[in-house]
Amino acid sequence: MSSYCDFAADHPIHAYYHNHEYGFPVSDDAVLFERLILEINQAGLSWELMLKKRDNFRAAYDGFDIAKVAAYGEKERTRLLNDAGIIRNRLKVDAAIENAKRILVLAEEHGSFAGWVAAQHPLPKEDWVKLFRKTFKFTGGEIVGEFLMSIGYLPGAHREDCPVYRKIARLNPPWMAAAKKARKAKKAKK
Repeated sequence: MSSYCDFAADHPIHAYYHNHEYGFPVSDDAVLFERLILEINQAGLSWELMLKKRDNFRAAYDGFDIAKVAAYGEKERTRLLNDAGIIRNRLKVDAAIENAKRILVLAEEHGSFAGWVAAQHPLPKEDWVKLFRKTFKFTGGEIVGEFLMSIGYLPGAHREDCPVYRKIARLNPPWMAAAKKARKAKKAKK
């Protein structure tokens, strides 16, 4: 499955993310928002660049505080577009601000961004992509797939022989829980 496991586990930039974050279940809205912003900004660039700039993104986007980012106006947009520590792409900056606004609406309806994501599960990747395209800005298939793999909603973050896979399996991420439930239901029908 994932070739990321082939080099990331001991890599100076990728190791921590691979070994402690990628594919692990996430329920913290700020972390979910961070992952979404980083995935959007990674489009057309490397994930290594995102990891190198991660602290800069955290500072630039007020610790990924969704309400603060949703309240950004022209002054903050200009600040972000002039910040050499992040990706200075107007479409990506605008998407982060607009998506924060949309997440606040979803959180009102579902208690949190995490609650909204959980309420949609399980969906096949194609349906997730359609849903994200309808709900958010700048969310194509690759961005949505990586975002959902990174937070434990789609399989594929790690190969089964990767030691991290076993750690994640003990946490029973949503994609794994759904697969177990489907197998149980299939057995019950027999």
